[in-house]
Amino acid sequence: MSRLADAGRLLSSLRALDDPPTLPGWNHAELADLLGDAQRTPAAVLLPLVRRADGDSLLFTVRNEGLRTHAGQVSFPGGRIEAADADAVAAALRETEEEVGIRRELMQPRGFLDCFETISGFGVTPVVAEIAPDYVLAPDPREVADVFEVPLPFLLDAANLRRSEIDWRGRRREIYEYAYAGRRIWGATAAMLVNLLRRMEAMP
Repeated sequence: MSRLADAGRLLSSLRALDDPPTLPGWNHAELADLLGDAQRTPAAVLLPLVRRADGDSLLFTVRNEGLRTHAGQVSFPGGRIEAADADAVAAALRETEEEVGIRRELMQPRGFLDCFETISGFGVTPVVAEIAPDYVLAPDPREVADVFEVPLPFLLDAANLRRSEIDWRGRRREIYEYAYAGRRIWGATAAMLVNLLRRMEAMP
C-alpha cells in the first residue's frame, strides 16, 4: 500500500463519530470466564495518527513503572471516563492532553474502533484522531515514562504481528504483540491494533 492508501483505508474503516460503539467489547467472550458479567469501568484511549509528508505514524506512551495498573507497558494515552467528560471522545482528548501535553486544538477526532474489555476490568472505547505534525510534547512524569512513534505501514503489516500465550491466574491466554525498535507493544494495545486490522480487512 502507498502511504495515502494506508491512512485512507484506516480512516475509512472506522466507526463514524455519530455512531459510537457500546459494550460488550469485541473480545467479551475471551474474558467471560475471568470477569463474568461484572460491570466494566468506562474508559477511553486515543490512537493518535500523526500525518507527515514523509510518512504517517501512530503515537504511543510508555506507562510509569509506579502506576497501579499496566505499569511500564506501552499504551495509547487514555484513562477513565470521568463524570465531567461529555463522552468518550472528550475523555480521550482530555487524557491525552493531561498525559503527554498535546494541546486539544491540535487533535482532530476521526472515528472509533470497537469497544475492548481489559483483564483489569475496564471497558475501553478507542478513539482515532489525527494529530498535527508540529505537536509539542510535555509528558506528565507521574504517568508517562516515554513517548514514541511507530510508522503506520509497520503496524498495518500483519507479518509484524506475533501471537503467543501467557498464564494468567491459572489460565492460558493468547496475546498479540509487536516488536519495534526495542519496544514491546502487547496486551490491550496490540489487541486494539488487531481490531483495526480486522476492520480494514472487512472493507470491500
